[in-house]
Order: sequence, then C-alpha cells, then structure tokens
Amino acid sequence: MTPAIDAAKRTKTAFNIHQYEHDPGAAYGLEAAHKLALDPAQVFKTLMLQTDKGPTALAVAVIPVAATLDLKAAAKALKLKKVMMADPQIAQRLTGYLVGGISPLGQKRSFPTLIDASAETMPAIFVSAGRRGLEIELAPADLCRLTRANFAGIAKFKES
Repeated sequence: MTPAIDAAKRTKTAFNIHQYEHDPGAAYGLEAAHKLALDPAQVFKTLMLQTDKGPTALAVAVIPVAATLDLKAAAKALKLKKVMMADPQIAQRLTGYLVGGISPLGQKRSFPTLIDASAETMPAIFVSAGRRGLEIELAPADLCRLTRANFAGIAKFKES
C-alpha cells in the first residue's frame, strides 16, 4: 500500500489500481498511458510548484501527461503573482514521494491543488498511486474532493 491508496480507502472512495513494469529510461506519464493502453488525455501527471511565498511554499498541479503546464494560468488560478517548478529534492521531502511517483493523494502535507479542467468531463482519470509503475483510477470529482482541489484551465496542449 501507499499513502495515496490508503487515503482513497480511508474515505471509502471508489478506485482501481493499475500496475505496470516501470522502465527507468521512460518518461513517466506517457509510459503509463502506453503500457496500460490508455488514452494519454485520461492519464494525469502530478507537478509540484514553488509559489512566490518561498521555496517550501508549494502547490500541486495535476495535468494530462501529453500536455505542458501553463505557469501563468496556474499562478492566476492560485491567486499568486508567480509560480515555478519546485526543486525536486524539496518536492520529495515535503510530499513523501519520489519524483516520478508523486501522487496528488496522501502527501505528507496538504498543499493548494489544481486539476486541469479537461478532467471534469471524464468518467475517470489515472494519477500516480505513489510509486513508479503504479496508477490509481478514480473519478475526477473524487480526486478533487480528496485533495480539496479546484479545476482550472492550466494545461497547454500541442497543436496537431
């Protein structure tokens, strides 16, 4: 079990766990979508942000694996002037998870959390369950409730 799975169980939230063999050389999120044969739009990555309040004042952004984070949109949604990607070592220490396996659920501390608005229309999304090669599938509304998140348009999608 991981703290993410424990958090979902503790609240009696409906979820499914999906496991795959992690390749250390692969890009985490896209690897999950590929190995689990999922639409990349349904698989989300967890990004830790440093806010303008200091290096340990973090926030969480949950976006589709094929997208990039719009830092300006994230700052605006958090009602801040600026955010940037958090230092990986600080993110690991404050969340209790290793980079590549950071889950928005079950973190050691509670941080302001944003989930990209594209998740709202999906019946289920997949996020890290707290370990590389382990994904938790749950309803976006449940993830929002468990993390006390807000939905916001924070992802930038590549033009095809």
